[in-house]
Amino acid sequence: MKLDTSKRKRFRVSNKVKKVASNDRFRLSISRSTKNISAQIIDDSKSITLISASSVEKDIKSSSKVNKTELSKIVAEKLAKKAQEKKITKIYFDRGIYKYHGRVKVFAETLRKHGMEF
Repeated sequence: MKLDTSKRKRFRVSNKVKKVASNDRFRLSISRSTKNISAQIIDDSKSITLISASSVEKDIKSSSKVNKTELSKIVAEKLAKKAQEKKITKIYFDRGIYKYHGRVKVFAETLRKHGMEF
C-alpha cells in the first residue's frame, strides 16, 4: 500500500520516537489544524491515552479572542497542569508531520517552562 507524503512523515517521526521510548517515559503527540491545536500523552506499552488537552474544550474556547500562538500556550499550560497532577514529568515529544517551528515550538517551550522534560 502506497502512503501519501504526510502519512509517511508522521509514520517516520513517530516510529523514531517509539523505538527509543522506554517504560519510564510517555509520548506526547501533537496535532494542529488551521485554527486549533491539540495534544495527548500516550502510554505506548499499553496503547492508551493518559492525558489530553485541546483548544476546542469549552473552558479554553470560551476565553477571550486570542491568536493561535497564545492559544498554543494556553493548551500547553493546561496539559502541563494535568500531567503534574498525574506526576508525569518525563516525556518524548512527537511532533508528527509538523516542523519544530511556530506554534509547535511555542507549545514545547511552554511545556518546558512548566516542568516537563524532553
